[in-house]
Amino acid sequence: MKTGISAAVALALAGGIAHAEAITVSYQPSLYWALPFHVATEKGWWAQVGLEPSFVTFPAGAPQIAAAQARDWDVGGTGSVPAILGASRFGLKTIGLTNDESRTNAIMAPADEIEAVKADPGQVTSLLLTTNSTVDYTARACLDSWGVDPGSVEFVNLAQAQIISAVISGNGRFAGVWAPNTYTLQERADYDYLCSGVDADAIVPGALVAREDFAAENPQAVRKFLAVYLKSIRWIRANPDEAMEMLVDFYSEGGVEISQAGAAAEFELRPTFTLDEQVGLMARDAGPSDVDGWMTRIAEFMTSVGTIPEAPDAVSYIDPTHMQGVAEDQALADFVNAD
Repeated sequence: MKTGISAAVALALAGGIAHAEAITVSYQPSLYWALPFHVATEKGWWAQVGLEPSFVTFPAGAPQIAAAQARDWDVGGTGSVPAILGASRFGLKTIGLTNDESRTNAIMAPADEIEAVKADPGQVTSLLLTTNSTVDYTARACLDSWGVDPGSVEFVNLAQAQIISAVISGNGRFAGVWAPNTYTLQERADYDYLCSGVDADAIVPGALVAREDFAAENPQAVRKFLAVYLKSIRWIRANPDEAMEMLVDFYSEGGVEISQAGAAAEFELRPTFTLDEQVGLMARDAGPSDVDGWMTRIAEFMTSVGTIPEAPDAVSYIDPTHMQGVAEDQALADFVNAD
């Protein structure tokens, strides 16, 4: 099938869609990986697969996961740390990836001090960051890579907005932040990257997730959700200029003003994954998948800091069957890949 309309017709015929199926999608606003939800809504792609989404947003992962446990949403996107927290507490399933955030979780420092601190990383004795988060994981990996004992560092737990305010007012030398806050510190405080996840070999994937009970009872709805997300990723890659304009508007709606330079950095620094790439990264043909390894390392960090009692087995919560199901469903695959 060569067009989105033809794929949609095939979906209707194959699934016998008589009316749109309601699905509640959760995400955190003004984050790059949530842009595909906005694009899909603007383009009308949810209806083409027979879904009628409602959206709920959360300021951070912890309240988002608590709301899932209360059955307030069905599917969504979140960070790897909250995805694992949800898996540990009530069986939340990771069904795909949103993006690779390794380069956009970082310790930031004054730009004119970067080289001196890299030469003597023992200067990092106090660090502003949001604990039990992806940037906490990244920061500890950076300290380990420098040979600095994380136990010798004072971790000052603040929300990201509080960190920005503290740094701008001169009340913090080193800051652990994620994008787009990284760009804000670059532009407003003359800060730069001291160490990111990439520098410390700490891969930070974002997760597409589903409640275990919802996925078991509505597997086709979960796969349609993935198909819509993947179609948006494909369109964003093919139309970067229009997508960047949409990103600026999307962030503004969420209360975040981002510069054109910051928007361009989001596209440059945060790799996304196509359907085929996702299937490959989640495949266990030759043992644990890439995603298994990345998430297990993060889960071990969460255990080490006491967030969870023990790291869950990756096979117990990382479920590749829905992504594989999209690839094997001809109508869904055609929908994803149609121009």
